[in-house]
Amino acid sequence: MSKSLPLELPQLQNWSCHTCGGCCKQHGIYITAEERQRIIDQGWTEADGIPADQPLFVEMGHLPGRKWWRLAHQPDGSCVFLDERGLCKIHGKFGEPAKPLACRIYPYAFHPAGDYLAVGLRFSCPSVVENLGTPVVEQRSELQRLARLVVPEGARATTPPKLTDKQPLTWEQVLQLVDAFDTILAQEDHSVIAKLLQAVQLTDLLTAAKIESFAGKQFVELLQLMLDAVATESCDSAAPQPPRGIVGTQFRLLAGQYARKDTYSTQITWGSRWSMLWAGWALARGRGNTPALQARLQSVPFASLENPIGVLPVAADEMLTRYLRVKVQALHFCGAAYYGEPFIPGLHSLALVVPVVLWIARWLAAQEGRAAVGTKDVLEAITIADHHHGYSPALGTWTFRNRIRTLAAMKGIPRLIAWYGR
Repeated sequence: MSKSLPLELPQLQNWSCHTCGGCCKQHGIYITAEERQRIIDQGWTEADGIPADQPLFVEMGHLPGRKWWRLAHQPDGSCVFLDERGLCKIHGKFGEPAKPLACRIYPYAFHPAGDYLAVGLRFSCPSVVENLGTPVVEQRSELQRLARLVVPEGARATTPPKLTDKQPLTWEQVLQLVDAFDTILAQEDHSVIAKLLQAVQLTDLLTAAKIESFAGKQFVELLQLMLDAVATESCDSAAPQPPRGIVGTQFRLLAGQYARKDTYSTQITWGSRWSMLWAGWALARGRGNTPALQARLQSVPFASLENPIGVLPVAADEMLTRYLRVKVQALHFCGAAYYGEPFIPGLHSLALVVPVVLWIARWLAAQEGRAAVGTKDVLEAITIADHHHGYSPALGTWTFRNRIRTLAAMKGIPRLIAWYGR
């Protein structure tokens, strides 16, 4: 079935691999039994730079009929096949087709969207964030070939995401909603913060509307009326207020989850579990100094994460806008592509990535003794946050999903966007 599904590609995104090796140091590469055997047959030895005591695989399943593997990691967290130049040994010796399929696909993702596949990208790759390389639209034939390898039969029958927990949608309505939100994000005369606040206003209108009475042209007309309403509604000119109480606590816990960096080289011990528990308590409290969540995010005063940024650099604003548009166009925030979440809760989760990124960017600047947040801070913060978004099992738990719903119910999402976007 996947062979007949056309691809919808992000028009504004470029990408080519620049061999930074980052994806080979933080991702678990799951492989099939066939891929495992192929790598065994390649005959890797110490002469190839693989130490004799270095395993190539780690068994992940231990139940009958539930066995699977991933590539092993070196002590520093790098893939066992990553060399000192940041290059893949398998690719170098046997060519790109010999690599595991998971490696060949990254950073692309294929999401069923009714009668086509929406292609997205993972912004954990710095080259994606910087928009470096060949236009994605020029890679259609290669992406179509990869899609035939990874998209299962029956993709066309994928159930569309609901609007809310109870309100169903058709694929036609889902794609009309995508167009509406992309229209907001495509505005060139607004900052990413202003556009995101409009998008959240649109979710409020949709939640309050009884859309089951609208279909086809009527649904499009309803969306246009809502777009006109959020475009003409004046934003509150009052100074943003700091998130306090439950909103502040829930946000710091949410942002802390995005700021972590867990890899398969990290040993889970009682000490590390205690450290995670203490870090959660410190984030919930939000006073004094932050916990050190990873090598790039050492302890800084919590107060430094609340300082104003001022006007975002143009390049940083563009990165965040493109991030949101690529995620929305690829449906990488709801349905099968995002923990089965309905459209609006998923959109809320995506919207919160922006204040999370700006919170992490402040942290990166603060630990270097800088008050000013620059484009490079925003770039790195996007790669840190998007490493988890849609992929970390923790973000799909009831606790995390309920946190998003709590912030939405308390009208905390626009407050957080405005506060950390100031």
